[in-house]
Amino acid sequence: MPRRPLPPLNALRVFETAARAPSLSAAAQELSITHGAVSRQIALLEDWLGQQLFVRQGQRNVATDHARAFAAEISAAFDRIGDAALRFGKAPQTRTVRVNAQTTLAMHWLMARLPAFHAAHPDVQIVVTTSSSADPAFRGGFDVAIRRDPPPGAEWQPYEKTPLFTERATVVASPSLLEALPLRRVKDLAKHTFIATQTRVGAWEDWLSAAGVPDVRPVRFHRFDHYHVSLQAVIDGLGIGIGCTPTLDRELASGRLVMPFPEIQAGGATYVTLVPRDADKSRPLHDFLSWVHDAAA
Repeated sequence: MPRRPLPPLNALRVFETAARAPSLSAAAQELSITHGAVSRQIALLEDWLGQQLFVRQGQRNVATDHARAFAAEISAAFDRIGDAALRFGKAPQTRTVRVNAQTTLAMHWLMARLPAFHAAHPDVQIVVTTSSSADPAFRGGFDVAIRRDPPPGAEWQPYEKTPLFTERATVVASPSLLEALPLRRVKDLAKHTFIATQTRVGAWEDWLSAAGVPDVRPVRFHRFDHYHVSLQAVIDGLGIGIGCTPTLDRELASGRLVMPFPEIQAGGATYVTLVPRDADKSRPLHDFLSWVHDAAA
């Protein structure tokens, strides 16, 4: 294998910090080194690259557009290295739990409940990353993943799968939209715009069938690629959509969304927790799993 032409790694670390810091002095303070040491490492990297990375603007040295783009790539590489170290290192005393959840669940269900976990376990850090429903596979390391309806397949065999909760689906809308265009009867749906989601095909058809009006058609359809984008469109009053409990409990409790026909519900997705079978089952992980399943119950 040919040798990789890598620049000085310490200079890269200093440069990445300096590029995102407000000043070289702030970068030096973050790294616990002197301003001169920061300048020397940047000069070393500039010499290696043959490219100027900072320019003088008034009293400050500012990263060039080229340098900021380079720093973004370096930051991503450092994140991957750190993630690999966590994933493959043996750290039984760790107090960090890495949770990978689908974006909608993280935004609308998990985040709202995490303060309760932190109150009960103040010494455990929860690191949350998100994934789209369209992602074909897991990316990066994690201690527990939360997924919606994972299909059967060999790729799931390495994980212990435990049901978390099953959603119930119904029509949701913003209060301001219903003030302007009320929904008093199911047939009034034909006066509205429907918000639909590519990752939840058939949601509207399932609910209309449950309501006994499978032939109702809207004024128009707005379709979005991801569910969390569709929900934001509903909250903003662009149209009415299909929402699910308990995922949207916070939005319903706050009044940001309302259910005009709460008695008419269709079946929803089942979320599960997935834990790698060969994972180091630390006490913080056990605590999180116990808590998240209690919260779902």
